Amino acid sequence: MRLSKETDLSEKEEPMWRGVIPAVTTKFKEDFSLDHAEMERCFALQMDAGCHGLIACGTLGEGNMLSHEERIDVLRLCKSATGTKPALLTISEAGTREACELAKMAASAGADGLMVVPSPIYHTDRDETIANLRAIAQAGGLPVMIYSNRVGYRVDITPEMMVELAEEPLFVAIKESSDDIRRATEIFNMLSDRYDVLTGVDNLAYEALAVGAVGWVAGLVVAFPRETVAIYELMQQNRHAEALKIYRWFRPLLDLDVSTYLVQQIKLAELIEINSNDRVRMPRQPLKGDHRARVERIIRDAIACRPDLPQY
Repeated sequence: MRLSKETDLSEKEEPMWRGVIPAVTTKFKEDFSLDHAEMERCFALQMDAGCHGLIACGTLGEGNMLSHEERIDVLRLCKSATGTKPALLTISEAGTREACELAKMAASAGADGLMVVPSPIYHTDRDETIANLRAIAQAGGLPVMIYSNRVGYRVDITPEMMVELAEEPLFVAIKESSDDIRRATEIFNMLSDRYDVLTGVDNLAYEALAVGAVGWVAGLVVAFPRETVAIYELMQQNRHAEALKIYRWFRPLLDLDVSTYLVQQIKLAELIEINSNDRVRMPRQPLKGDHRARVERIIRDAIACRPDLPQY
């Protein structure tokens, strides 16, 4: 659904984006070129489990370690996997000019939307942030999910800023990753359902869905898609106790998403659970030593006692 400037925000219809939308990892061959075949396999696992779309080249996808051309390649693989469901490209550039160029490329390549991060290098002030986001949205001409992550990117897109940005109909969703569960309610209280609010913090997902988030931009889903989708679907059916049981089992794994080493940790989970690999592009390196042993233990302990999933 496209919003127009005349849209009555109180009468917004069904969300454009909802459900479990994995932020997928980018897979590399031994020479660290893109592994298209492995990404096709992994993306298909997500969709077969009932995920509702895919997001390419975010933090998990090591977007800032990829060229623009490589990012478009990953986007096209995502779109091939999602079919009629949405495939979004993450825009996370230091400069507005470069971000606008990538947004135009994404539109030409058939992206269904963009997930836009404020400049990750220069930490913009309020007016700069709003101008930057507007420029990127208008360059791409696609629906935009604003990635609000003051912890990771040191730029806080506040509910007050969201009110001002609401004048631009291309802004349709918020990936809420402030690490404060109260923020979701503040957005709803200030803006009703003007934006589709999705949680972007794995270990706050149950809480966010309970207070009204319509979706989950998930990380550990790439290794455990069925459990992730089960939590979401059970919450939609108000089967909160059943969802909570799975979520409590999942929490040690979900905590791996909230770390400087989230990419390496989640790729290690993919290696163990879905027989993928944990190759990362430098300067990242795969986990080793005590850190690797600790994360492996968390993953294997969870697999050993995984719950049976109810029908939903």
